[in-house]
Amino acid sequence: MKFGIIKERKNPPDRRVVFSPKKLKELQEKFPTAKIEVESSDIRVFKDEEYTKENIQVSKDMTFCDVLLGVKEVPVDALIPNKKYFFFSHTIKKQPYNRNLLKAILSKNIELYDHETITKENGMRLIGFGRYAGIVGAYNGFRAIGLTTKSFQLPKAETLDSKKELIKELQKIKLSNKFKILLTGNGKVAYGAKEMLDAMNIKQVSVDEYLSKTFNEVVYCMIDVLDYNKRKDGQIIDNLDFYNHPEAYESNFMRFAEVTDFFIAGHFFGDGSPYLFTREDAKKQNFKIKYVADISCDIDGPVASTIRPSTIAEPIYGYHPKKEKEVNYTDKDAIVVMAVDNLPCELPKDASEGFGEMFLENVIPAFFNNDKDGVLARAKMTENGKLTDRFSYLQDYIDGKV
Repeated sequence: MKFGIIKERKNPPDRRVVFSPKKLKELQEKFPTAKIEVESSDIRVFKDEEYTKENIQVSKDMTFCDVLLGVKEVPVDALIPNKKYFFFSHTIKKQPYNRNLLKAILSKNIELYDHETITKENGMRLIGFGRYAGIVGAYNGFRAIGLTTKSFQLPKAETLDSKKELIKELQKIKLSNKFKILLTGNGKVAYGAKEMLDAMNIKQVSVDEYLSKTFNEVVYCMIDVLDYNKRKDGQIIDNLDFYNHPEAYESNFMRFAEVTDFFIAGHFFGDGSPYLFTREDAKKQNFKIKYVADISCDIDGPVASTIRPSTIAEPIYGYHPKKEKEVNYTDKDAIVVMAVDNLPCELPKDASEGFGEMFLENVIPAFFNNDKDGVLARAKMTENGKLTDRFSYLQDYIDGKV
């Protein structure tokens, strides 16, 4: 089995990679029969020489590899027929802009394994960059506060080398007393953001304390779906009931919005779930949220102030609740929004190292143990020029009917 680490070709350039040099060396040691080649790249966060130093072969030709590993979508003209490919294809939600990519994958007889489809039997994702989205998203949110209030200044995350450096910068800042931070979510994204809050020694408080008490220090509260949603019939059941019957619930988020200064959105938003807060909610006099770091970044969706994604170059914009439109973030009536949708790109070294660790633990063994846990079988989207049964729902998308 020959694995190839491909060069990232999508624009804007992405410096991340599936495996760092050290992780590839570890892969080689754990699975001595595996052959590995890295495609030469002048973009990647790790230089070619760093791979050759670990005795990993660097090449300009990937045609002799069986399995090709990348991060972002591979341009159609760069796809090599009859290979197994792993990358984020952004097709599983029928994204219109990548229909031609999936059609090309089928016509070139490629086996596609999307990183998002690599899951446990219960559907829980095994790999991803979520933790680093949370880490950078929280940092960027604090940076937005500093830029707005002019009370402190943080360098851009992309100019720093590691999570450690981000934390070092955050530990220098001072926020006003009584400042309250709300964090939604219970997955890798939310826990990535939590790492930063804890590293800043910000006190975590319970839901009851957060809602009812005034503190003379900065505090944060981490909440899950049943904290900010309630059943319309008043029953209290469990998270599973919410996931299975989101239509039976309504938002209970406003009670948090009334006491929150800075909201970090690290939740996953499922189809049919109630919006956290609407445009009408944001107009209310008791709506207190001034800063939003929307790491989840669902556009025109559950977080009403997120009306577009922002970019690494221009990460912040303002949302005017009464005018329902974008304004400069310095506008005194604006909700300050950070909604960068490719946050891990700002920390490519750490993100790549973390991703490789998960990939080595959860995916590579499947190639050498006859896929005993079904990881590859569940993740395979295409085979022999057709969609697999699990992903047959994409046929109308390929046919251009949606």
